[in-house]
Amino acid sequence: MAQVQSSDLQGHWSQQCMTALADKKIVVPSSDGVFRPNAVVSRAEYAALVQRAFPGMSQSQKPIAFRDVRADHPNAKAIQYIQQTGFWLGEKRDEFRPGDSMARSQAFGGLAAGLRYTAKQRESKDLRAAFKDGRMVPDYTRTPVAAALENRLIINQPDPKRFNPNQPITRAELAAALCQAMPTTTALVPTQFIASARPNSLPPIGGKPGTGNGTPVGFPVVVVPVITNPSPRPPLPPLPQPSFPTQEIRGVWLTNIDSRVLFNPQLLRSAIQELGTLKFNTVYPVVWNWGYTLYPSQVMRQAIGDAIDPREPGLRGRDPLAELVQLGRQNNIAVMPWFEFGFMAPADSELVKRNPQWVTQRKDGSKVWKEGEYDRVWLNPFKPEVQQFILNLVDEIVSKYGVDGIQFDDHMGLPSEFGYDAETVALYKKENPGKEPPVNAKDPQWLRWRANKITEFMGRVFAIVKARKPYATVSLSPNSQTFSYENYLQDWVNWRRLGYVEEILLQAYRTDPTGFISELVQPDIQEAKKHIPVAIGVLTGLRNKPMPMSIIEQKVQIARDRGFSGMSFFFYETMWNLSNEPLQDRKSSFQRMFTPPVTRPSLVGGWLPAPLP
Repeated sequence: MAQVQSSDLQGHWSQQCMTALADKKIVVPSSDGVFRPNAVVSRAEYAALVQRAFPGMSQSQKPIAFRDVRADHPNAKAIQYIQQTGFWLGEKRDEFRPGDSMARSQAFGGLAAGLRYTAKQRESKDLRAAFKDGRMVPDYTRTPVAAALENRLIINQPDPKRFNPNQPITRAELAAALCQAMPTTTALVPTQFIASARPNSLPPIGGKPGTGNGTPVGFPVVVVPVITNPSPRPPLPPLPQPSFPTQEIRGVWLTNIDSRVLFNPQLLRSAIQELGTLKFNTVYPVVWNWGYTLYPSQVMRQAIGDAIDPREPGLRGRDPLAELVQLGRQNNIAVMPWFEFGFMAPADSELVKRNPQWVTQRKDGSKVWKEGEYDRVWLNPFKPEVQQFILNLVDEIVSKYGVDGIQFDDHMGLPSEFGYDAETVALYKKENPGKEPPVNAKDPQWLRWRANKITEFMGRVFAIVKARKPYATVSLSPNSQTFSYENYLQDWVNWRRLGYVEEILLQAYRTDPTGFISELVQPDIQEAKKHIPVAIGVLTGLRNKPMPMSIIEQKVQIARDRGFSGMSFFFYETMWNLSNEPLQDRKSSFQRMFTPPVTRPSLVGGWLPAPLP
């Protein structure tokens, strides 16, 4: 049997299983020869893989015409196959959502259902007893999950008693389940990660062999002597260590305000090395704000004559983004450039001075937007030249740099009071014959028309990222959906449903626990985290408003308790430098929270890449 070689499988717990499946052409590496065993699996990937593993199964289910799976979708036949053969556990709707992540309960339960496995033992059916989080298994997957458990298909790594039913399944976990289902590969999965309905324990002491008291026939009977004068009771064993997730975004935003870290290569190197030591796995460095880029950009040079922010001497002759990418690789930290300003720009910036026609306005003709003490304006997101400018910046970054993704925030939109410039009004009247834009900036139809235009633009952003770097993650850090939509025309729920967003970091900067939790329980956020990694943005403080470490720790625990995919902190300097608490104490707190190291969840990767929408 030929041996598939892959650098990212060496020493991985799934190495033997994935290698065997690769030899059988069931799993397929990316073009650069890597398997990315810790990346999460999309629904389309699950369909393609299952069809390869189990071809020719009888089709027993009535076909469903999924309205979001076109006939020309690369995995359309595989999706139809798993639905009709029973490998698909859907939510009773006519959407498949091929780009969404595959939940662990759906994947393991789907394999059991498609293979016609059933659960016969009471222990298997009692999922609350089998798993620490058994109560979280969705009702529609409980029966097939019980069958998967009894037939040893469920892989829980590193804790076999924690199922994480609603978390995305990784490629290694799915491959291991397939190996368990195939007679020739069952021995290739580490037994300590295979979930079992019955705990591995010694037979009960005493009793007679074969009497139905739990002692198997042939085991010796152990007689325990009665001790009349027992010795003092030995000390109790130490309490178990807290349980940590096996995948988690542990991120931090790197800013150019109230921070020098991006302006000094030594400071930058020291910061990334320390974050790596503290088991962080993601940084979101700002690359576009204040009308300039923080990397040498030919797009900006052509637009304003300066390739990088000329106001900061610490950027001259440097490429901080290239430095960050290299440091990230050295310290196992993903680098996700952050477009902080989106369509916003300083009113006195060179970009606005050279392109005044790019700026949109309110109904009364005013253009200035006050954010704090600064005068800013909004570039018109409906204007082709403005769209192309942003697209060119995105294209430049994903083409030139080995980044792991790209992030946008609440500024990738437009305040709803804007959009009354002549060009936008003319476009609206053309598409709505005889109608002027409503005077009420929050008129529902006017909101929807503008929001849809920005959604269409996000589709173009997504397409350009995937065309240049298919395995780069498109990330978004928004406010809650209702606020985002009504105030910034940012319909991120629709972006997520269309597949344009693959990771969300919710800006939940409320300081009180009740307000913080209220942000996390919003229905749109709860729905999103069933399909893509959703992490929480945690405020660690501002320059003049330090945040106590006790509150930060509380928020991290709240996010974990509610099943979110991690957290990112705003911002780097306030984590320990700009604080009124001892620096080392705060660093020690982060170290305790982030031990041991984990991989970051991701919808994208090179195994069986999901196609573009």
